[in-house]
Amino acid sequence: MARLFSEVNKGRVRMRHKRRKSSPFPFNNAGARFSVSFAVWICVFLVLFIYFISQITEKTDGKLIRVHPDHLSITYELEDVEEEPNFRLPPPHKRNPRAVKRRGFKKKPPAYSEFLDESSELHSVLFPDRRLAVGPNAGNDSSSTGYFYPGHVWLDTDGNPIQAHGGGIFFDDRRKTYYWYGENKDAATYHAQPKGTARVDIIGVSCYSSKNLWSWKYEGIVLRGEQQNVTHDLYKTNVLERPKVIYNSKTNQYVMWMHIDDGNYTKASVGVAISKSPTGPFTYLYSMRPHGSDSRDMTLFKDDDGRAYLIYSARDNVDFHIGPLTEDYLGLTGVMKKILVRQHREAPAVFKHGGTYYMITSGCSGWAPNRAMAHAAASIMGPWENVGNPCVGGNRVLRLTTFFSQSTFVLPLPGLPGSFIFMADRWNPSNLRDSRYVWLPLKVGSLADEPMDYSFGFPLWSRVSIFWHKRWRLPEGWKNVN
Repeated sequence: MARLFSEVNKGRVRMRHKRRKSSPFPFNNAGARFSVSFAVWICVFLVLFIYFISQITEKTDGKLIRVHPDHLSITYELEDVEEEPNFRLPPPHKRNPRAVKRRGFKKKPPAYSEFLDESSELHSVLFPDRRLAVGPNAGNDSSSTGYFYPGHVWLDTDGNPIQAHGGGIFFDDRRKTYYWYGENKDAATYHAQPKGTARVDIIGVSCYSSKNLWSWKYEGIVLRGEQQNVTHDLYKTNVLERPKVIYNSKTNQYVMWMHIDDGNYTKASVGVAISKSPTGPFTYLYSMRPHGSDSRDMTLFKDDDGRAYLIYSARDNVDFHIGPLTEDYLGLTGVMKKILVRQHREAPAVFKHGGTYYMITSGCSGWAPNRAMAHAAASIMGPWENVGNPCVGGNRVLRLTTFFSQSTFVLPLPGLPGSFIFMADRWNPSNLRDSRYVWLPLKVGSLADEPMDYSFGFPLWSRVSIFWHKRWRLPEGWKNVN
């Protein structure tokens, strides 16, 4: 009997051993699964909670600024999503099969470029008649006062169309005045080469001043083109594009940087000019190839600490380069970083919100519009990540063409954290002097909709949204919101 009990006990021991071997600690394993699942849900909750808090408070200059409900209410109308009838692309031009056989197949131009053709039936939609002009002396219904109409002719206080293309706005805190600088293209459009790009002779950089961002006073041409000296960078048949102005408090100088090129776009340089007054005249200093590289579309960005940076498309628009300016803003340090490598972007517009740097760029398709892209970075020097197409509303065609425009500048609205004005040009290559302005409200908020490059697909950055409006205005008292 004792031997029998001994065998039974040995069998029980073997069974317990097998159970442990096949499924060790079954109840503890279930608990572990429960703990992991619980931890995952806690993490999700914390992420959502942090995101919710980030919408209530915003970090600026190291301080927490609480977004007052009034701020949300006065900007709500700017975030309305307006839809437009979805117009169709025009049919492609028919090509003679014999001509194709004789000359060979040629790549078709982008379909969107046909919208910029004066013979297109949609040209009048994209470039409304002068009778629908807006501005303080437009002579239209007074109910339109203060409203922005993207794509309409915009008149200054003298009743003349504003000529400030590819430009940017500088706010002079001492004068409490906005200054808008841009290319004056009020000349005949021509082609320097039979297959070259459309262009006008250099007239110079125009300047306009305003207290309310809608009514603009013409201050004149603050940097003039050169009519006689053919060796000068600003000789009339050369190229001056995308002027940007910042102020240096140490030297008490207003500094302008711009894209400088020859008629064949082979010089690919930047130029520098200075003035003691925001309304000029500016004295042209020199041009150079930044960091020894070609430079085309460019912009300046002045950070909160007073440091300034040059951002420009390089290597035939394959990459962007960025580098800090010297303390006097007249030159470059030896530091340079490549960003948006091999992404083929141009028309940069840089801004900052809540300690994060943002940038809007366009693709490279000449005068034809294309899809915008927003980018974000924790450091101005990068790395920069794509956060999606910022265009909201309108229709698919409008969103894929940046509302038929190209970015040039993003202007922050004081007192309204996260609210900006997106400034863009609607180019008219058949008549560049009649190119229009597309100003729209831009908002930073909600999660980005584009897979991240460096964060395993997790949306670390907020979404950038540019809202389409056929007619809009700034909120009442926007300058006095605290």
